[in-house]
Amino acid sequence: MTRIANSVQAQVWNGPLGGHWATHHARYDALVSGLDDALFAGAAIAAGDRVLDVGCGAGATTRTAGRLAAHGHAVGVDISAPLLDRARAATAAAGVTNVAYELGDAQTHRFPAAGYDVVISRGGVMFFADHAAAFRNLGRALRPGGRLAFVCPQPAGPHLEESRALSLFAKLLDAPDAHTVVAQTAMASLSDPARIREVLAGWEKVSVTSVGTEAVWGRDAADAVGFILSRTPGRVVDPVTREALEDTLRPYATDRGVRLRAAVWLVTAEWSPGVRP
Repeated sequence: MTRIANSVQAQVWNGPLGGHWATHHARYDALVSGLDDALFAGAAIAAGDRVLDVGCGAGATTRTAGRLAAHGHAVGVDISAPLLDRARAATAAAGVTNVAYELGDAQTHRFPAAGYDVVISRGGVMFFADHAAAFRNLGRALRPGGRLAFVCPQPAGPHLEESRALSLFAKLLDAPDAHTVVAQTAMASLSDPARIREVLAGWEKVSVTSVGTEAVWGRDAADAVGFILSRTPGRVVDPVTREALEDTLRPYATDRGVRLRAAVWLVTAEWSPGVRP
């Protein structure tokens, strides 16, 4: 068992929002799959490595890590039971046998000391109640010199297509529900590189690199709007507003879907054995 340090996030990711992510896991994976090349290049997983995937969600990155660590293994940890149920089912269906999942808050979860060679996260580390404490706990789980690689959003702003389009989208809708607000606020918690370096105090070779990506929101504008609206159950949108929402996204529709350019930070570091949690 593990202590859950962030009960608010636990409620969010085990409630309707977590359920939506579990139901639509393939769409969410497609949304952020453009980050995978940078994440795994930064992680440099070797065939014999033991990998910990933080905020693993439905397990797509955990399965990739397991395939890369063909003679080692990968463990995904997440606070959301619905997402982990989906991860286990998808992993069994894919026949990946060196992957396992644990329900827990990685800030406080009792990982085996020095039990891993690499820690990765595709957008899962922003949701901690205490980032510095969480990264110390993850450091304890790494062998001395073990590697950390994660991606997190850069600050939103009109210079980014995704931010610009979704800002216009939000102006046409009522305020989001409370759980969505909690998640959105947490998403921005590590957008400042100075803050990233602060919470990684004691880690070595910290690198924060800008990475451009395209977020895929749907097959076409109507499909993307339907997906975004489905994240708020019970929301009713009149036909005129729905058409305006689709108009917002049509400029970004391509023969490969609605694609919005965005930017993230790729963060890499090595654990210093001189730091103690």
